[in-house]
Amino acid sequence: MKVMLTSAGLETESLKDEFIKLLPRIRKETKALFIPTAAINADAISVLSECINDLIKCAIKKENITIYDLHRPMSFDEVRSFDVIYICGGDPRYLLERINEQGFNKVLLEYVRNNGILFGVSAGSIIAAQNLENNLGIINCYLSVHCEKGDTAGLANLSNCPRICLTNEQAISITKLGCASIIE
Repeated sequence: MKVMLTSAGLETESLKDEFIKLLPRIRKETKALFIPTAAINADAISVLSECINDLIKCAIKKENITIYDLHRPMSFDEVRSFDVIYICGGDPRYLLERINEQGFNKVLLEYVRNNGILFGVSAGSIIAAQNLENNLGIINCYLSVHCEKGDTAGLANLSNCPRICLTNEQAISITKLGCASIIE
């Protein structure tokens, strides 16, 4: 399992470095599936270019980034050709509804179980937590993003935590079920 959940993407060099460590091959060969579906309002749409730039500043070639707006079903066989799935911020309810309607929730979870990298930003992170019904269930906690004060960096116990708080300069990294770290 390789999951990295953030409030605002790769805002710091240390977050960028942690993301790069997850990548399975040379970055210029890395293939990313970019999901902007949650960006349904002007504020969220305005930061989409910054999200694409997260991948580009990690030396992932623009031509290796495929945009998928959940407009059609996508099978696990299609998805497994990507090294990372990057899910942008915006409206988490709308995003989760679209994911579940397309059956992409099952594909995402199979992808994660098969060592695919899931990277979330804001709403793309919230759908992995217990904030909403029918969530992905990757972490057994409520996730608060864009917090003024975040949780302390280091190991995070996901077994019985009520809430994880992340600033825009933090992420939670999950490398196996129940094993997570807050990074900054």
